[in-house]
Amino acid sequence: MTGLPPHRLVTTLQDRLRDLEVEFHEAYWDSQVEATPERDARREELELELRRVKGDTDALDAVNAALSEEIHDAVLRRQLEVLRLSFTANQMDDATREEVVALSSAVESEFATYRPEVDGRRLDENTVHRILAESDDVALRERTWAASKEIGALVEERVRELARLRNYAAHQLGFADYYRMSLELEEMPEEWLFGVLDEVERFTDEPFRRWKEELDSRLRRRFEADVLYPWHYGDAFFQELPQDGRVSLDSLVAKSSAVDLAEKTFKLWGIDLSGVMANSDLYPRERKCPHAFCLDVDRSGSDVRILANVVPGERWTSVMLHESGHAAYDMAIDPRLPYLLHRPAHIFTTEAMAILSGRLVRRPGWLTQVAGVPEAEVEQLADRLAAANAAQDLLMARWIPVMAHFERELYSDPEGDLNSRWWELVQRFQLVTPPPGRDAPDWAAKIHISVAPVYYHNYLLGAMLASQLEAACTAESGNRIEDQATGEWLTQRLFRPGSVLKWSALVEEATGRPLSADDFATHVSGSGHSAT
Repeated sequence: MTGLPPHRLVTTLQDRLRDLEVEFHEAYWDSQVEATPERDARREELELELRRVKGDTDALDAVNAALSEEIHDAVLRRQLEVLRLSFTANQMDDATREEVVALSSAVESEFATYRPEVDGRRLDENTVHRILAESDDVALRERTWAASKEIGALVEERVRELARLRNYAAHQLGFADYYRMSLELEEMPEEWLFGVLDEVERFTDEPFRRWKEELDSRLRRRFEADVLYPWHYGDAFFQELPQDGRVSLDSLVAKSSAVDLAEKTFKLWGIDLSGVMANSDLYPRERKCPHAFCLDVDRSGSDVRILANVVPGERWTSVMLHESGHAAYDMAIDPRLPYLLHRPAHIFTTEAMAILSGRLVRRPGWLTQVAGVPEAEVEQLADRLAAANAAQDLLMARWIPVMAHFERELYSDPEGDLNSRWWELVQRFQLVTPPPGRDAPDWAAKIHISVAPVYYHNYLLGAMLASQLEAACTAESGNRIEDQATGEWLTQRLFRPGSVLKWSALVEEATGRPLSADDFATHVSGSGHSAT
């Protein structure tokens, strides 16, 4: 393959990848909508085949040789860079590759089929969430929280082994470990990223302590508790606003389908999601992945799907807006772009759109225009809605560093005392008191650690970019983010370029300046006092 002209090399590798990736995406989708041994085996088989193609050493050598030449075509050079990053990430011996794919597939299947059991009853994720969000029975809350963590013990050793295997492959390529390798191949400097995390920790410390003390005061009264533990909060990881820390919109948005509200939202922005919803799988059932995600099956924008488990209320309305943000991005990428660049510029740029969209559920303009809530009613809630939106991102800003720091330490030392280290980080960032005497792999109960490694920091960067995009759009056009003209602004600035530009260049072109935490800091400072 070495010696092919760069454009021929790109075309050859792109054609080899396209059909296989589409076939794998179809199999992955099938395995998530209904986990069966046959579907899991097919997904695993195709993932392994795809990783083997991307692990072709001769192809990587040819790409590196082409990149060493002078290439004046910016699109061609970016395609080669994307190939280099993807092929480097998959360089490993076949035995290691087979073991990584088998283990990660097995863990993902475990999560898809696991249902915690409480008092002899199997609970789906929505039921677990409802108990932790609503129940005043502290003993039931504790049993439910503990049951939700039991998946961690089932997968812990496999997750540690995945870390060992991933590290082994990274070491063979000269990287310190898999975490550092992943950041480099994401074009994300480690020193810069952890500098951002440190900055966010500093400017959120005082407002988070103040907000959480007010929340804790109400929780102590509600539960008649002197000390609060993880099960006293509103979800299994304290990453969502508890009822006691937000204004509930359940009665307002439950009048309409979350799916219909998402479609109506993006229609306002000039983006038709009806085809996406028709291709999607949106409601809960047994053997279905309990989480939510968006998948662009063929990177054409014509077969984008959402997997969700919608039940009425604010939470799943926000989730559907979030996933629809991903879908809108995928659909609106310039169709003329080549396959390799027909994707978001970076993981965090599509997360920015998803987070921007998810925030809408608490925007007064969205509640009146889309949800049909009377304006007078919304006006009475406006200050509390703004505070709750800010508090949600403040809470996220304290939760994400737990994941980022933990994963870096997991790959630095997979044999370490991870159980203790997890709770040290939770206590440091989230100010949550660990359960007395608990020594369990609660960290392994978070699915991202095993099957979406070195990903979580992208949510924080996405939140930063969401705030920066909103500030830029408002400053340039005078529009509110929920106004009709915003859809065209986002399409031209964020979506259409796809992955032609590196993320740093895209952000600067879209917003007029490099990515920073400034607008996000302003946003979360609006959390003020509680939203209740």
